[in-house]
Amino acid sequence: MNSTVNRERFEAALTFEQYLETVVKNRELWHGVHERVRLPDDLVEEARALPDGWHLLALSEDWCGDAVNTLPVLARLADEAGWDFRVLGRDENLDIMDAHLTNGRSRSIPIVIVYDEAFEEVGWWGPRPAEIQSWVLSEGLSMPSPDRYKVVRRWYAKDRGRTTISELLDIVAAAP
Repeated sequence: MNSTVNRERFEAALTFEQYLETVVKNRELWHGVHERVRLPDDLVEEARALPDGWHLLALSEDWCGDAVNTLPVLARLADEAGWDFRVLGRDENLDIMDAHLTNGRSRSIPIVIVYDEAFEEVGWWGPRPAEIQSWVLSEGLSMPSPDRYKVVRRWYAKDRGRTTISELLDIVAAAP
């Protein structure tokens, strides 16, 4: 795992609430999704049962549709589990981004990097849940972007963050 982030750099990043106040593009959507997040009780219990001390760092930009559908959910999970969740802009942190490329080549966001208590990276998630990522990279690529985004948005609305949370919890649970 890479070590581009230390405690000082992590703590200099915005909390999710601070980040939410900086968003310009899709502002109403960001705030609406954040206000409507309802976490599945079973996944909250699973998160709370894990050891303490987790730090989550997201790379995002306010224009990203996947970020607006996943980061509010993960921020709420972090609140419920007692984890520290911070956000950095992708474009100002290309050293971190370039160490977490999708398929080794794409600066796709959001990316959520998981650090343990000692700020050792234990894994990362992104840019979207595996099921919808697979669809986007196959069938979705044949659609015009606005049509593809409508399908993705419907998927997120139906899933309500369950898959995103499950995939992130798998990373934390697998950590040494």
